[in-house]
Amino acid sequence: MTEPTTVPQRRQSRRGPRGRPVDPQALATVSALLGGRSRSRDMLIEHLHHLQDHFGHITLTHLRALAAWMNLPMAAVYETASFYAHFDLVRDDEAPPPALTVRVCDSLSCQLAGAQALHAALADGLAASSVRVVRAPCMGRCDVAPVVAVGHRHLGHASPAGVRALLEAGTVVPEPIDWPRLASYCADGGYRLLLALRAGEITADAIGDLLKQAGLRGLGGAGFPTWRKWQAVRAEPAPRYLVVNADEGEPGTFKDRYYLEQSPHQFLEGTLISAAAIDAAAAYIYLRDEYPGLHVVLQEAIAELEAAGLIAPGFIALRRGAGAYICGEESALIESLEGKPGKPRHRPPFVAQVGLFGRPTLVSNVETVFWIPPLQARGADWFARQGRHGRSGVRSYSVSGRVRRPGVHVAPAGITLRELVDEFCGGMANGHTLLAYLPGGASGGILPARLADIPLDFDTLQPHGCFIGSAAIIVISEQDDLRAVARNLMAFFADESCGQCTPCRVGTEKMLAMLDQPEWDAALMRRLAQVMQDASICGLGQAAPNPVLGLLTHFPVVLAQQGVAVRNEAGAR
Repeated sequence: MTEPTTVPQRRQSRRGPRGRPVDPQALATVSALLGGRSRSRDMLIEHLHHLQDHFGHITLTHLRALAAWMNLPMAAVYETASFYAHFDLVRDDEAPPPALTVRVCDSLSCQLAGAQALHAALADGLAASSVRVVRAPCMGRCDVAPVVAVGHRHLGHASPAGVRALLEAGTVVPEPIDWPRLASYCADGGYRLLLALRAGEITADAIGDLLKQAGLRGLGGAGFPTWRKWQAVRAEPAPRYLVVNADEGEPGTFKDRYYLEQSPHQFLEGTLISAAAIDAAAAYIYLRDEYPGLHVVLQEAIAELEAAGLIAPGFIALRRGAGAYICGEESALIESLEGKPGKPRHRPPFVAQVGLFGRPTLVSNVETVFWIPPLQARGADWFARQGRHGRSGVRSYSVSGRVRRPGVHVAPAGITLRELVDEFCGGMANGHTLLAYLPGGASGGILPARLADIPLDFDTLQPHGCFIGSAAIIVISEQDDLRAVARNLMAFFADESCGQCTPCRVGTEKMLAMLDQPEWDAALMRRLAQVMQDASICGLGQAAPNPVLGLLTHFPVVLAQQGVAVRNEAGAR
């Protein structure tokens, strides 16, 4: 007998798209909030900010609606929103966070100023139902540590009483910034160089030669000669873009904030000159979200330029970061500008060849472009001759920690730490003696007091395992716990790792765990550090071990005195 043939039943076709359906009311809400704004992918983070600002959080219901409104996959929108620390995502079965968040900075400068005790006091003393108290990375105000953000209002030299006073007064918006307007800047000669460049009275090559003679370099960390970056991008085919990195997230760094508050139009003139030098199709300013007051300032300053006819509407695009230190890396920054998670790209190609929207891109730092107008007005020699100890130029040192006068100090390039503290910072803080210092923020390594006479500049610190970076100087005294210092810095890197590469993602966590051990295995720490330095995709993972290596190299005796047992490579303590 022949077995009966079984005819397989056809599966019913899926009705509608995969995933949860979009809520019509949520879609209507999102559509109304975003109005006639652009739906292009590069605006995704701006739209997420709009939702976060409006609701105080972002529900997945509204996230699905945003994905539908922008015609993007929900997976792509969720991946981007969940990558950044400043977006509070609320799942369907979760309660939203309290309406107000109090963020306590836990950077090294704030830790030295008592941030841990401050956080504990605020967490115990504020009602959890109405206020959320969380730790947050560096807020770029290290000179007034400890710092607390109450909503969008920053409070320096913060205390529990000061925070409560702001809460009681309902003062949660950024403090207004008094800044020189366009008319005032022009009255002092502002925008003359830009207009001369546009009129053909001076050429971009002539300005580039001036920058070369002055020795102006990128002042965000890498120190690449500015004129050479101009040449590299100009050699590539149009269209080209200019991106200014105002996302100074390196702990201890606040110089860019200082300059933007002092003279935003000088910064914008330098930006427009740089854009003209490469014939940029547009200029993008990526401003860290911890500077909400400056966001208002730059919006108004750009509007002044547009109203005066100095730029076409939309030529300068202002974009907000969203709380990701990794976006200080230029390719990660560009990924973020394109509305994606800020994960560094593999190189080559370099961003000068394939950058924003796949086009050649010049990435500059705030301070770098800020110096361009005064360099033309005062000459290359004025800038170059100010160095010390065989160095040339000036640097803006962000100094914090155990000094009497922390702040941004414009000093000769090549000045030593000892000279900087004594001549510009009023000496060490009362009762403190220099033990160590970080010459380049969290990533720049750590040096002992006996090496406080090394010139602080590019190329002078590398023989000692350090680098100047953004010139963020954090001064540490003999009263400070070096294990706590190392742990603070490594915890920062572990939290800020983008997670893309294993050496950084796993290495920072492993190194942090090793710092918590009662005995440090120096050989194992050095092997792990070598793997991170050799195999990490970008500078975060490569530089993260620097403070630990500095302690192992320069502070074995101090560590022992502070109760840290270190087993060296030979197995002896």
